[in-house]
Amino acid sequence: MRILKYIFLLILLALFATTVFIATQKGNFDVTRSAIIKSPKSTIFNYVNDYRNWETFGSWKKEDPEMTFNYSKNTVGKGGSYSWTGNDGEGDMKTLGVVENKSIQQKMNFNGANCDVFWTFKDTLGGTKVSWRAKGVMNFGMKIYSAFNGGMDHIIGSMYEKSLINLDKTLVYELNTYNIQVNGMVKKMGSIYLKQTITSKIVNVPRNLRVLIPRMVNFFKKNDLKMNGKPFVIYHNYNAVKGLTTLSVCVPMKEEVFTSQGSDITSGKFSSFDAVKTTLTGDYSHNQEAWKKAIDYIKKNNLNQNFDLPNVEIYTKNNEEVANPSKWVTEIYIPIRPKSAVVYKPQPATTSQSTSENTVSTGSSSKKETEQLNTSPDENLKR
Repeated sequence: MRILKYIFLLILLALFATTVFIATQKGNFDVTRSAIIKSPKSTIFNYVNDYRNWETFGSWKKEDPEMTFNYSKNTVGKGGSYSWTGNDGEGDMKTLGVVENKSIQQKMNFNGANCDVFWTFKDTLGGTKVSWRAKGVMNFGMKIYSAFNGGMDHIIGSMYEKSLINLDKTLVYELNTYNIQVNGMVKKMGSIYLKQTITSKIVNVPRNLRVLIPRMVNFFKKNDLKMNGKPFVIYHNYNAVKGLTTLSVCVPMKEEVFTSQGSDITSGKFSSFDAVKTTLTGDYSHNQEAWKKAIDYIKKNNLNQNFDLPNVEIYTKNNEEVANPSKWVTEIYIPIRPKSAVVYKPQPATTSQSTSENTVSTGSSSKKETEQLNTSPDENLKR
């Protein structure tokens, strides 16, 4: 019995010594990992700046397959946030500030411990140097976890290293795997919708859509409105010289609804029209190439674009539904004027007194008909 008491006392002393040792260790940590990623700086910045993309490159999902993620209505830029629950606990992250294409500052909370997170993006040979830093103070629970798992530099550092490798692979594959198909002439059905109109730099359109589309969808949910299809965008004008475009982010509905006076969300509608349809499967960054192919198709087939009607983009599959950019689907509809039909009026029958007159009359008629048949609908339209 006396031996057992000694053993028990030794265990208690060991536990006490371990506790004192852990408690007296420095609680500060500052961990940074960097990598050269073979993608443009703006592309990487925009991808990291949206929390919905983090599942595609974060190493924590592989280490904890049961981990679940919850996204707020805003996941992009300043104020964007998300949270998670896993086997090791739960946490959340919020973006405090961004400097476009240069840096992102975030605040992370994990099991009650807070830390500051910083991203920087710098052009360099071979791509973009991306640095990911975490800085904070450990509570007692985190100190114990750190002590038994190799320290915070190892825990955070190895996770960041794996995630940066995944980010490089993800961007190379996901952003460069795409397909553009010009589907040809279709009838685009009319729509009633609510819209929010903005003027934006053309280069900022993808980023602005990541913010505005979820905001419009949330407006429908908040006001108990039913969507009647996928969100879409109407382009009112597109000035490539100045690099500006005015567009409306729209959500379709079955019945027309009027918002309060002064609201930046208003109602709209358009009727059915003939259009050239083009489908882009892949990241939205290939959108301009899809538009170019659509315009080339219109010119090649001598079609007449109808500038009185809106150009429409429908986001059949977007980042709200699937995380992988290579699986996003965007449909482009460019209005086309119907070709004018050529009406051939029958020639009145002529009663001739002789065969020679009949021959002359018939020859004149045949020549006129031949001229009409050789005139294309487009040429008639130009006249």
